[in-house]
Amino acid sequence: GIESQLKSALAPSQLNGIDASLVNTVRPSSEAVVSDFNADDSDGSLWVAHGGQISVYDWNLSHTATVRTHLDYITSVKRVRPEIAAVCSLSGWGLHLYNMANGSRVDSFEWVDPTDVRIYKARVHAIADSEDSIYASYECQHGENCVLKIDKSAMKISSEIGRMMGNSAKNMVPKKLAFLSEMGILVGSSVTSGAFGYSGYIRIWDPRTREVVWETNEPGSGRSSRFGDSFADVAVDYDRLSLFKLCSKSGDLGVADLRKLSDDPWVYLKEKNLSMRNVGGNGSGNFVICCYRKQAFVGREGELEVWSRTVADEDEGTASEESYRRNYVDKAEDSERGIIKKIEGG
Repeated sequence: GIESQLKSALAPSQLNGIDASLVNTVRPSSEAVVSDFNADDSDGSLWVAHGGQISVYDWNLSHTATVRTHLDYITSVKRVRPEIAAVCSLSGWGLHLYNMANGSRVDSFEWVDPTDVRIYKARVHAIADSEDSIYASYECQHGENCVLKIDKSAMKISSEIGRMMGNSAKNMVPKKLAFLSEMGILVGSSVTSGAFGYSGYIRIWDPRTREVVWETNEPGSGRSSRFGDSFADVAVDYDRLSLFKLCSKSGDLGVADLRKLSDDPWVYLKEKNLSMRNVGGNGSGNFVICCYRKQAFVGREGELEVWSRTVADEDEGTASEESYRRNYVDKAEDSERGIIKKIEGG
């Protein structure tokens, strides 16, 4: 029983973005370019995909296991059970489950439809899970896509959600999935960028009825108060039941209450500090956003910043323009390490 005592003695205080600093850098020993990772909040472990391998690091960031998969390159990895990893690759097809204890592939799931010959060799773009299900977004070569719900206990595909043709930005495969157990909803989003800017959608399904309960498209039909300033990335705040979006042109951060969604539910956060109001808001470059422990972490190219609620606004249920405050997480030399591609909290 000493391990639990050791964990509590060595564990740092709850992550606060304002006081956060770099503590360690994880570099896999082979094929060291990390393609994806999953930070688990239950036990503090880190599951890292590099090349066609998955490495597990425990709560102390000590290496515990590495498994070689049949894939040459893993694009997404998700821990769906204590020892089971769900992996996929855009260069292959299907969703695959690997047992990290013995390195074996325990199951795989492909999207098939005997009535439609176009449905074959579907690639998986995003993975999410709940207590009893796994959700994965599939896309075929001709653009047809959907989200499949997989029963964890029976290990079978239980339903198909949100099938689309994929012939426009509004019907593309979801690149991000998030399941909110408290509300019983599945949130999917997709963003594309090109010479004419960003476009994408946020869509919310009820997995029980498989119906869309709310959606928004940007650029849309003029419903948004900021038409022309489409979002570049989207994240879900599980603790506050909120949606965050990062605008592509202005670089502004918008928040919407998932319990009070409307045609234009966004509240755009305003920097209280006048000297920082125009810092980092040029809207160009690579954007990443992640919500963790009631904080929104934003990566702009190589810079990392955090938006957190002030003490006075902590107890308020709704967010206002000045209810969040921005601070930079890293130092100037940290921003020179390279472009931030993904953020996760655990």
